[in-house]
Amino acid sequence: MKLDKSSMLLYAVTDRKWLLDNSLKEQVEQAIKAGVTFVQLREKDLNDKEFIQEAENIKKITDKYNIPFVINDNLEVALSCGADGVHVGQSDMKASDARNKLGKDKILGVSVQTVQQALEAEKNGADYLGVGAVFSTTTKADANNVSFATLKEICDAVSIPVVAIGGINKDNIMQLKGSNVDGVAVVSAIFAERDIYNSTKELYKLTCEMVKK
Repeated sequence: MKLDKSSMLLYAVTDRKWLLDNSLKEQVEQAIKAGVTFVQLREKDLNDKEFIQEAENIKKITDKYNIPFVINDNLEVALSCGADGVHVGQSDMKASDARNKLGKDKILGVSVQTVQQALEAEKNGADYLGVGAVFSTTTKADANNVSFATLKEICDAVSIPVVAIGGINKDNIMQLKGSNVDGVAVVSAIFAERDIYNSTKELYKLTCEMVKK
């Protein structure tokens, strides 16, 4: 699947700790129906067999709505389930190695925090960048904050799409206006909400307003 900037508008990163009565598959479908444009499956506690099974379940939904679908960190799971690509962090596999294993047709996302990391990731084959944490986040306790100025510098330095991530919600998203990001990646702002559909719909509307030049 080819990636364009419009796909990066509202990027959902899954987290099963808020599942309650629904399956992750049901939550993802609700989010997509309400405006999510990209899905990343993030699993830290499943073994590879369970991870692949969940990935196959989610892929059925993303395929149904023609939404790009990537796996967080785990290249083998991404290849096994036929995902559209993988997202790697700075402490995970090198972007160049991931690109070599993925091939040229799969999507490669890379997490960065500096202009230097952004330029290197782009050079090594990244299709898009995730920049953060832009706000304090409980989802990733070890994430260091990235300033608005650095976020804007990264956006202006690269030609590939950039999404901001980390602690973004409906109350602070407009603080990112003017940074030139192509979208936002969120976890709890979707999956921790009791009414995923309406919360996502509101977030989608705000994101459209925030990215508008």
